[in-house]
Amino acid sequence: MADPRRVEFGDFLRSRREKLSPKTVGLPIGGRRRTVGLRREEVAQLAGIGVDWYIRLEQGRTVSPSVTTVDALARALRLSKTEHAHLKALARDGDRRVFTRETVPPPIQRLVESLPHPAYITGRRWDVLAWNAAAEQVFAFGRLPEADRNTMLLMMTNKQTCKAYGAGWADVAKRMVAMFRATHDVWAGDPAFAELLTRLRQGSPEFVKWWEAHEVRGTSSGLKTMSHPTLGVLHFEHTSFQANDDPALKLVVYTPVEGGG
Repeated sequence: MADPRRVEFGDFLRSRREKLSPKTVGLPIGGRRRTVGLRREEVAQLAGIGVDWYIRLEQGRTVSPSVTTVDALARALRLSKTEHAHLKALARDGDRRVFTRETVPPPIQRLVESLPHPAYITGRRWDVLAWNAAAEQVFAFGRLPEADRNTMLLMMTNKQTCKAYGAGWADVAKRMVAMFRATHDVWAGDPAFAELLTRLRQGSPEFVKWWEAHEVRGTSSGLKTMSHPTLGVLHFEHTSFQANDDPALKLVVYTPVEGGG
């Protein structure tokens, strides 16, 4: 049975290859082309590796590319720093333990509860694990079943969330899909992540479209504008921090700003 992470590695290579044109990488177009983007042999040539070896990588075979090979592929495919880091992560023989839902240490729980602005803690699967009163007022996490307290599910399948973001929903949701892709792929094949992915696919046609594009983004701060049914229009600057106690835990804080900053 194929290693799901190796399959994701191959799919990511293919998706980046199909986005490049010969002209972009300085190769002659040369007559009619039956494939979208670069040919496999062209990528192999640019990376300085054998064609058969590259094909095995793209097919998700159980082979382990060296750091040098991964770096060469990143250069050949003109990957961004985030994309390069993602390819490296997929190439590593990472932690194969089954995912288990994290617990929030009491000191971190008390810290979150003491903050004046909306704040919450998420885990590796983007489950919401703890939050404060201000976050409850805005997001109403406590009214949701535990299985639905997940920021990807809320963004992609919750009608109230979609309505709150209005015309800006698609841009915010698409960025989140790209960020979640970077997280998901290193856990590809894990039952908990597979269950979440199934729910997202079944609950959102937009998710399916954006997911198949294989875009990846790093986590970053930014501005969000939401229309709350009782609080009105809210403008927040959101940022996140990793916990030293457990790097899997992420603190997200929403700081109010005037008129969207």
